[in-house]
Amino acid sequence: MTQGHGGEYRDLVVFLAAAGVVVPLFNRLKISPVLGFLAAGVLLGPDGLGRFAGQGGWLSWLTIGDQAQIRQLSELGVAFLLFMIGLELSWERLKAMRRLIFGLGMLQIALCATALAVVFMALGQPLAGAAVLGMGLALSSTAVVMPVLAAQGRINSDTGRATFAVLLAQDLAVAPILITVTVMATLAQGSVMGADAEPAALGRALFTLAPAAGGLFLMVLLGRVVLRPMFRSVARAQHRGEGRELFVAASLLVVVAAGLGAQAVGLSMSLGALVAGILLAETEFRREVEVAIDPFKGLLLGVFFIGVGIGLDLDAVAADPATVLGLAAGLILLKALVIFVLARAWGLAARPAIEAALVLGPAGEFAFVVLSTGLVEGLAAPGLTHKAMLAATLSMFAVPLLAILARVLTRQAQAPASEDEALSPTDSQIAHGAVLIVGFGRVGRLVGELLAEHEQAFVALDADPASVRSGRGQGHEVYYGDAARPEMLNASGLANARALIVTMDSPTKVDEVVKTARALRPDLILIARARDDRHAARLYALGVTDAVPETTEASLQLAENTLVDLGVPMGLVLASIHERRDGFRRTFQAAAPDDRGARPARAFRTLRSAAPAPQKDT
Repeated sequence: MTQGHGGEYRDLVVFLAAAGVVVPLFNRLKISPVLGFLAAGVLLGPDGLGRFAGQGGWLSWLTIGDQAQIRQLSELGVAFLLFMIGLELSWERLKAMRRLIFGLGMLQIALCATALAVVFMALGQPLAGAAVLGMGLALSSTAVVMPVLAAQGRINSDTGRATFAVLLAQDLAVAPILITVTVMATLAQGSVMGADAEPAALGRALFTLAPAAGGLFLMVLLGRVVLRPMFRSVARAQHRGEGRELFVAASLLVVVAAGLGAQAVGLSMSLGALVAGILLAETEFRREVEVAIDPFKGLLLGVFFIGVGIGLDLDAVAADPATVLGLAAGLILLKALVIFVLARAWGLAARPAIEAALVLGPAGEFAFVVLSTGLVEGLAAPGLTHKAMLAATLSMFAVPLLAILARVLTRQAQAPASEDEALSPTDSQIAHGAVLIVGFGRVGRLVGELLAEHEQAFVALDADPASVRSGRGQGHEVYYGDAARPEMLNASGLANARALIVTMDSPTKVDEVVKTARALRPDLILIARARDDRHAARLYALGVTDAVPETTEASLQLAENTLVDLGVPMGLVLASIHERRDGFRRTFQAAAPDDRGARPARAFRTLRSAAPAPQKDT
C-alpha cells in the first residue's frame, strides 16, 4: 500500500466511496447491492482500473491495492453476519431445527461432495484430489445468500428456513472438512513411509479434533458465565449516561474475541461468532447488541463482496473461458439438482425447493479455504484447482441473479410460509403479532400481567437494567434497549406488533418513543401514559390512539371509589365515569396543537369545565 501523504488510507477511501455510490444506486434500481459490490470489486481491482494505474498516477487512487487487508476485513464481515444470525437463534431453536440442520444440511454436503468428486474423477483426478474439490465446492456462501434473501424478504419463508438450515450445517462442517483434508494428507504421507507409519499418522491427525472440541466447549462455558454479567455492567454504565459507545465497544469485543478464539483451536472465525451470538440470544441484551453491530456488519460484508470481486482473475478466465464457465455452470446445475431432490424428500413444496436449490447451487467463501488447504497439503492438482476457484468465484457472482430467477419461476403461485415457530429465526411472539410494551416498571409490569391474564402475548423493552432483570426473573420476555431509536423498535418487531403501549414516567422520553413509532407505523394502535392534561393533548397531536393522563385518571378513580362507598349503584357509577372519561378525551384531542404547533388557548382553559358533568341519579 502506498505510504505517506494519506496513501495509507487510500483503500479505505476507495471502499467508502464505492459503498456510498453502489448501495443508493442499486437500491434505486431495485437490484441487490451484493451484485453492485461484486462488480465494484472487479472494477477497482487489478484486472479493472488497476491495469491502468501504472500509466496514470491519479488512477491509483481509484483502485484497491492491498488485497491481503481486504481479505482480513472480509473474514470479519462474514463473522459479523454469522453473529447476527446467532442472535436470532437459541439453543432451543437449534434443537428444534436439528432435523433440517443435521438431516437435510449434512446430507446435502455428503451427496453434493460425492457427486462432484465422481465428476472430477471422471475428469482424470485421483481420489484424494477429487474428494478435496468435491468437499470444497459442495459448500455455499452464507455471506452472499443470506443478504440476498433478506433483501427479498424471504428469511422467514419456507425457502429462507431451509436455506438457513443448510448453510448452518455447512458452517458447522467446515472444521471437520479441513481436518479430513489433513487426515488424508497425513495418511498419504504415512503410506509413502510404510504401512507401520499409517496408524500413528492417523492417530496424530485424529488428535487434532481434541483442541477444536475442547475449545468449543470452553467458549460455551465462558459465554454462559461471562457474557450476561459483562453486558449488565455496561448497561448500568449506559443507563447512568456514560455513553452508548461502551455498548458498541463491548459488542465488537465479543465478536472479534469469539472469532479469534475459534481460529486458535482450529475452527472457523464465523463459527466462533455464531456461537457467541447464540449465547447472547438467550440474554436480555440481544436487541441492543443487534442494533449496535448492524452498521459494522453491513460495511464489513461490503468489504467481503468487494474482496470476492477483486479475486476474480479475468486474465485466467479469458485464457480458458470454456473450462472455467463450464465448471461454474456444471457446479450450479449439479448442486441445484441434488438440493432440489433432497428438499422435496424433506417435505418442502416444489417452489421453495426450487428457490433453495438455485441460491445454494453456487460455491461459497469456504471453498477457497478448503481448496487452498488441499493445494498446501499436495492433494489437489494446481491447474484444475485454480480453475475451480475461478469457477467458484463466478458462481458466487450468479447468486443474486439466480435469486431473481427463482422468484420469476415461482411468482405465479407462491406457497404460504410454514407456521412452524421452531424453525423461524425471528422472535416467534412478535412474528405472530404480540403487544410491545415500552417501559417495564410498576405500570408496565401490571399492564403485562393483565395482558397475560387474558392470553395476549407481549414483549417489553426497558432502558433500566434493573427493571429488565426483574421482569425476566418473573418469566416475562423483557429486553434491554432504548425504544426511542427506530432501529431498536424495528429490531423488536414493531412491524408485526398489534399494539404499542408506552408506560414510561418521563414525558420527554414518552414523546420521543411516540414520534418514532408513529413515523414507522402510521396504522399502529398506540397507547401512551401522560403526566397531565397538557401532556395528553400533546400526545394526541403526536398521533397516539389513546393518552392516559395520571392526574385525570387518579381523580376519576377517587370519584369512583367515593361514590361506591356512599352507596351509589356500581352500574351508575361506571357509566358516569366512562362518560366523563370520554369527555376528557374529546377535550384533550381538541386541545392538541395544530400542524403549526399552535395550541388552542380556549380549549386549555376549559379542560376541566368543558367535559360533560355526570347526570344526576334518578
